Amino acid sequence: MAKVVFNMTVSLDGFVAGPNDSPENGLGDGGGPLFNWYFSGDTEIELSEGTPLLKVSKQSAELLKKAIARSGAGIWGRRTFDIAHAWGSNPPVRPAFIVTHNVPQEWVYEGSPFIFVTDGVESAVRQAKAAAGDKDVIVSTASILQQCLNAGLMDEIHLDVAPILLGKGIRLFDHLNIEPITLERIHAIEAPGVTHMAFRVV
Repeated sequence: MAKVVFNMTVSLDGFVAGPNDSPENGLGDGGGPLFNWYFSGDTEIELSEGTPLLKVSKQSAELLKKAIARSGAGIWGRRTFDIAHAWGSNPPVRPAFIVTHNVPQEWVYEGSPFIFVTDGVESAVRQAKAAAGDKDVIVSTASILQQCLNAGLMDEIHLDVAPILLGKGIRLFDHLNIEPITLERIHAIEAPGVTHMAFRVV
């Protein structure tokens, strides 16, 4: 059965982007170093067909390869979709479910890698699980993580912690209206330029 797994790079103080993020300023003011670990290693890896090659450390590459093999569908919010410029029509995981209030009609066509969900995160998770089969549903938007946690839909949280303090910007854990959640650590792996941490939601 598909698990719902969050995975994203975050600063040590809990931000996924600096202030003023936009399609012209993807990681916000000062947020660029969050992704330094993607391009500072000696091992090439492709997240999916058509995406830019990453150059990461051997340790990070091993984790990424396992995550790619387990990935069966992805969920993002519309804001991330816009900021990423639709990943040049090559999202990191396919099929890609985009939660939105307004469907961009230019992306609605036969063979489009995107499925737009207008009736909320629970519907997106249900559809993505059906598409993923026995593989994982990957969530990579802070707001979708928060909605999934509030709805009790998140199974695991995987964080790539960058050694930077941003101080302000887009917080990962915000707008939570739930009681404290107990997490069980799956792993904590040190790699050059990043620490990979994973937790099971208890």
